[in-house]
Amino acid sequence: MAQPPPMDSTAAGPAVDVAVVVVTWNSADVVGDFLACLPASLAGLRYQVVIADNASTDGTADVVRRLVPRATVVDLGRNAGYAAGINAGLRTAEPARAVLICNPDVRLRPRAVRLLLAALDDPEVGMAVPRLVDGNGRLQPSLRRRPTVLRALGEAVLGGARAGRFDRLGEVIHIPSVYEREMDVEWATGACLLASARCLHDVGEWNESFFLYSEETDYALRAHDRGFRVRYVPDAVAEHDGGDLHRSPHLWRLRAVNRVRLYEHRHGPAATRAYWAAATLHEGVRALAGHRSSRIAYRALRAWRPRSETS
Repeated sequence: MAQPPPMDSTAAGPAVDVAVVVVTWNSADVVGDFLACLPASLAGLRYQVVIADNASTDGTADVVRRLVPRATVVDLGRNAGYAAGINAGLRTAEPARAVLICNPDVRLRPRAVRLLLAALDDPEVGMAVPRLVDGNGRLQPSLRRRPTVLRALGEAVLGGARAGRFDRLGEVIHIPSVYEREMDVEWATGACLLASARCLHDVGEWNESFFLYSEETDYALRAHDRGFRVRYVPDAVAEHDGGDLHRSPHLWRLRAVNRVRLYEHRHGPAATRAYWAAATLHEGVRALAGHRSSRIAYRALRAWRPRSETS
């Protein structure tokens, strides 16, 4: 693995309070709204904006330079993925107390980043995540439990929304009352998170092999391994458009396969095979119900082979 990003504070103190790292790919139609919300969300804080652009062809970088001339734009030269963009942004960012990592289709509410930063005052908290809502203010279930075979099976049999009401049976938390209180979580959707400099330094770079999906799961679980906690802060609110996953069979397939790959990274062959079987059942059931994306994911999972058989 590559060396950790140089985000640790120096003896003289960090250059800024927050480095904002945004990974873009053909994001010209949304990045302007993201940039416009930053001053109110970061009011009173010193911050730097770093845009890691995955070879956009729609003028994303030009939009950024016009709206925020002082922003640093890193051109990756290709679509290298979300984790690669984060790593490139971290390597470019100035030393900071914390790094805000965001999708460009996020719109932060006023004081959101200040509230997340306050959660990092506890040195055991390595990452803080906001409440995510859609453009109409409706809650987006963004909190997650640790992946297990039983949870994968529960989602396959009961469906994600029903299984998510039970702690042992679902990975996505589908209990609205839970989102009303501040608490520690296993991990959360990676659309928006604030990580402390210490956490980023100790955990190291993001795993670029995932390209997209499961990289945030991997990073949060590695942070837990290092003794850090992930804190959910409901008063910090961010609007998130999202939706690409449900519109793109390719992205649905990628997420399904990466979930199995992530599980394999942390478990032995027998447990991984059981998780793979539950994930394949999940997509197979949906495929039989007529979901095209699941048909594609099911075929990809059937073709998947564990590392022991491909090495």
